[in-house]
Amino acid sequence: MIKKLVTATAMAALLAGPAVVLAGINEAKSWIDSEFQPSTISKEDQVKEMEWFIQAAEPFKGMKINVVSETLTTHEYESKILAKAFYEITGIKVTHDLIGEGDVIEKLQTQMQSNKNIYDAYINDSDLIGTHFRYKQATNLTDWMAGEGAEVTNPGLDLDDFMGLSFTTGPDGNLYQLPDQQFANLYWFRYDWFKRPEIKAQFKEIYGYELGVPVNWSAYEDIAEFFTETIKEIDGKKVYGHMDYGKKDPSLGWRFTDAWFSMAGTGDAGIPNGLPVDEWGIRVEGCSPVGSSVSRGGATNAPPAVYATTKYIEWLKKYAPPEASGMTFSEAGPVPSQGAIAQQIFWYTAFTADAAKLGTPVMDENGYPKWRMAPSPHGPYWSEGMKLGYQDAGSWTLMNSTPVKRRKAAWLYAQFVVSKTVSLKKTHVGLTPFRNSDIFDESFTERAPRLGGLVEFYRSPARIQWTPTGTNVPDYPKLAQLWWQNVADAVTGDKTPQEAMDALAKQQDKVLSRLQRSGIQGECGPKLNKPIDPSIWLNRPGSPKAKLANEKPQGITIDYDELVKSWATAINE
Repeated sequence: MIKKLVTATAMAALLAGPAVVLAGINEAKSWIDSEFQPSTISKEDQVKEMEWFIQAAEPFKGMKINVVSETLTTHEYESKILAKAFYEITGIKVTHDLIGEGDVIEKLQTQMQSNKNIYDAYINDSDLIGTHFRYKQATNLTDWMAGEGAEVTNPGLDLDDFMGLSFTTGPDGNLYQLPDQQFANLYWFRYDWFKRPEIKAQFKEIYGYELGVPVNWSAYEDIAEFFTETIKEIDGKKVYGHMDYGKKDPSLGWRFTDAWFSMAGTGDAGIPNGLPVDEWGIRVEGCSPVGSSVSRGGATNAPPAVYATTKYIEWLKKYAPPEASGMTFSEAGPVPSQGAIAQQIFWYTAFTADAAKLGTPVMDENGYPKWRMAPSPHGPYWSEGMKLGYQDAGSWTLMNSTPVKRRKAAWLYAQFVVSKTVSLKKTHVGLTPFRNSDIFDESFTERAPRLGGLVEFYRSPARIQWTPTGTNVPDYPKLAQLWWQNVADAVTGDKTPQEAMDALAKQQDKVLSRLQRSGIQGECGPKLNKPIDPSIWLNRPGSPKAKLANEKPQGITIDYDELVKSWATAINE
């Protein structure tokens, strides 16, 4: 009976699959040939890199690990294709969950608060760099790669090749996150309409300057007014000069924290973020946040922030389709591709793949876009040396609460999906470039005409002005949730823009005060300034800035083709 039972058990195991994981160089070569092309490195070097992964993964063969990211095309490719490849090559089984961005933050917060392992690694926005740096619960990758994680750190990782390391580096100079994908928030417009002689002539007759890519918000407003109120119809269809969204929803917060105030010119000069005041209006002294309100030296309720909020509401109601006010981020995203929008000031390059699909109204019969993306225009408070917009940098984050063995296995997977063996193919799939070598590859030179300016932007020196939330924000999850509710009050008219920003600044200072009392963030935690007469701060140089006498200077535009030529010249210098 025992013999029969043993035999039955063995047969069941056999039917369930091999007990020993088959993984190695033959599997790697198969993936290199069938999936991991093109690549910026030769097949020979791809094989060498995979040999290193196979050897480094040997102690973890047969393990099952869990990682998580938001749902983007890039991460879908990782979850469905690269996780499978990693398992077949290394023998480490990865469950790569795809959930909403807010849910990723919630899971991360839960792990931080409970100190219990939920996921073995997270891809979360580098917007949390200030949080990770201060709470010290995220693994310091600089120390990790030199110490405990040295044996599982890819010698071919080539950190210098990553575009976004400055976004994931703390004020202490240490790396806390490893970029996995990036996309910027740019200006989008109908290149074909902007080139029509009759439209160009009519615009110049009314406004006195050339129709082109707006350099400042004055020009953007003129163009919005022109298409919505003067042109009205193109080829028999109703058109609008602006697109946005305004529903009371958490995504309304992203509309502002994703650097709307930086575009207006709220903060100080500084790349990647303004110092001492950033685009959230938070002032730091040393490494400690000292206030959001103007009375404490912050700028969340300063004139530039009020101006930016006012313009957002005014343009939404005057120049966008009527239904836009009731839309969320995800609902509004596809609208420009439907063919009725002339321009959009706040457009994520993550939409590129969908906007470039054949058969849509914004693609021509030969598969080329009728639209282009270009640098965002800036408001009247902006000056040279300031950031000009937002760039998302989804980045690998390890937590100290994750057992070391599981952390090592997850670190191998994280490096695998950003390795030079796979990164170029991944970038072609998701169009979220993060390595310089990928975006400058010949394969992207060939593809550039079909991507509406994405390649040209990421190759340009201008891209450094588009950055994520920086280190001034000490607790991103707690502070970010305050924004959408206060902005919504201004959109609905329940509060004026000034009242809404006053409330937001006050609430942010309350959070900073609680963090200060707790002492949990150590020497770089908040140390609030005592409030004084706001006029004292407004009369000092830098941010917070006093109200301008004229918030609508002369509109300025630039020809798109000339702009691209200037980028090419700068690259070659």
